Amino acid sequence: MGIFIFRLIIIMLVSLTGYFFPPFNLQSLYGAILAFVLSVAIIYLEIKIRQNKFNIIWGATIGGLSGVILGWILGGIYQTIANDNSTTTFIRIFFLIIMPYIGFLVGSRKFEWRDPSQVFRFLREKNTGSGSSKILDTSAIIDGRISDICDTSFVEGTLIVPQFILKELQLVADSSDGIKRQRGRRGLDVLDHLQKSSQLSVNISEIDFPEIKDVDSKLIELAKHMGAKIVTNDFNLNKVAQLHGIPVLNINELANALKPVVLPGETIRVFILKEGKEKDQGVAYLDDGTMVVVDNSRRMIGQTVDITVTSVLQTTVGKMIFGRYNEEII
Repeated sequence: MGIFIFRLIIIMLVSLTGYFFPPFNLQSLYGAILAFVLSVAIIYLEIKIRQNKFNIIWGATIGGLSGVILGWILGGIYQTIANDNSTTTFIRIFFLIIMPYIGFLVGSRKFEWRDPSQVFRFLREKNTGSGSSKILDTSAIIDGRISDICDTSFVEGTLIVPQFILKELQLVADSSDGIKRQRGRRGLDVLDHLQKSSQLSVNISEIDFPEIKDVDSKLIELAKHMGAKIVTNDFNLNKVAQLHGIPVLNINELANALKPVVLPGETIRVFILKEGKEKDQGVAYLDDGTMVVVDNSRRMIGQTVDITVTSVLQTTVGKMIFGRYNEEII
């Protein structure tokens, strides 16, 4: 109700200005109508801009003052090029009313203006990016392998954990679903381990993008701003970030690249864990999780045997090894 009354006052003030100082040599009534139409158009524009609720503190103050200064400058510029005193007066008063109004409402929504320290933090974190920083997303944190990778000193630079990622992680940890809750808490434990024992610096970034609702889109914008890379296991985020020209470190791709190379004809030792889909087929797993499908091994379930590799298949989820168990290998 308050904002509605505020808008009516603005429309009334602009209309009265058009009536007493009609622009373009119009009659007073037509000047008021023109001013009314302009004020309604500005109000409509403000409603479209203001999609989210606004906070009136620092941003509103700075925006309002900026509007006054800009309105005064624009009115002064028009006064130097116009000869019509009535029109000049209308334009100056119009700018002095409308510009502070827009500055007040738009400025109240801009997070950079609410806290002066945000500006300095924003600039400082941009300068510290320099391409050596890695931004962790939720999937990489919950996965946990990033902690082991950092402990080996193969990763250099600074790890950045955005505040909005922490909030998402806390929501997962507080979930009513037991599995999600366990994953979220494991992610928090991984962050705690990184801060305490990792050889890298782990920083919490306060930069946020309130106008962006999707977390993946926020990560992409933050990476652009800081000139940093994104560490993730999310396939879709990986592809979207690459389309934006952002370097991505995908832990799953790293794990696949580090899997030992096995060539057809080689002999490897595996533990037959369960039966396969086909007749007389057994299934085993290497230490890195690679699935091994072994022919003639169903009767050897629960035993460790030597097999001959027959082929290696590369799939979207990793490698699969096919082999054959021959009793004469023993």
